[in-house]
Amino acid sequence: MDAVTLYVHDIDAMVTFYTEALALQVLDHAGTESVAADRRDGVVTIGRGTVPLVVLRHAPDMPRPARGSAGLFHTAILFDTQAALAATVLRVAEVAPELYTGSADHLVSEAFYLDDPEGNGIELYVDRSREEWTWTQGRVAMDSLALDPNAFIRTHLTEEVVAAPQEQKAVVGHVHLQVGDIASARRFYVDTVGFEVTTEMPSALFVSAGGYHHHMAMNTWGSMGAGPRAVTLGLGEVSIVVPTDDDVAALTDRLARHAIPTAHDGAALTFTDPWKNRIAVSVG
Repeated sequence: MDAVTLYVHDIDAMVTFYTEALALQVLDHAGTESVAADRRDGVVTIGRGTVPLVVLRHAPDMPRPARGSAGLFHTAILFDTQAALAATVLRVAEVAPELYTGSADHLVSEAFYLDDPEGNGIELYVDRSREEWTWTQGRVAMDSLALDPNAFIRTHLTEEVVAAPQEQKAVVGHVHLQVGDIASARRFYVDTVGFEVTTEMPSALFVSAGGYHHHMAMNTWGSMGAGPRAVTLGLGEVSIVVPTDDDVAALTDRLARHAIPTAHDGAALTFTDPWKNRIAVSVG
């Protein structure tokens, strides 16, 4: 998964939040290899090291999304270590505690949740080793068990990481969307795009490539019955990286067979899902 693009109303406040509360950095476009790293005026790419995580596009005249509409549920930032995650959770508690929304032990991972100042969901998480994941007939066991943030911080925080959080690696681990119905999400993301189902339930679907617990998820928890999105603040684009040009060509063919319009600007193949969430696929 590449950086997620967000349309934002107050770009200065959003840059301040992502750099101060999450210890991310404004990236120099020349130092990144991400197709999502936009180079236009009014666009700021936020990341860690040379890895883009969020692209903020200034759109002060756009309306806010309506309640119950499709769009972004959260962007999930994956950390290499529990210490790096603990340092970031502590920073959120110090800088923006009012934006913290909860935590959960998902068996495959440990996760903490918050919203940015414009209501875009964020997950901060660390994976357990793959040897600890439990698979049964192609489905991975996940749950939402209690996870005490204070105990997690006390157990895993180190002075070294607190002193230099920007040196800890982070990537976009997965992207979770709000959609109108799960059956349509399965037809699109599994049957057409080509992800594999890792976990499913009546109100949510988790999909991945290469045996990960999930690269994308879709739920109807607050958006059941939602139709195509209007152009609003919030999610602008989900960016996916694949290994080769052949993967992009095969995806183009599958989309064509299902009569889904596409465009290719020489860098990325773009299309929209049934709810007008924009997807861009490029070669890593």
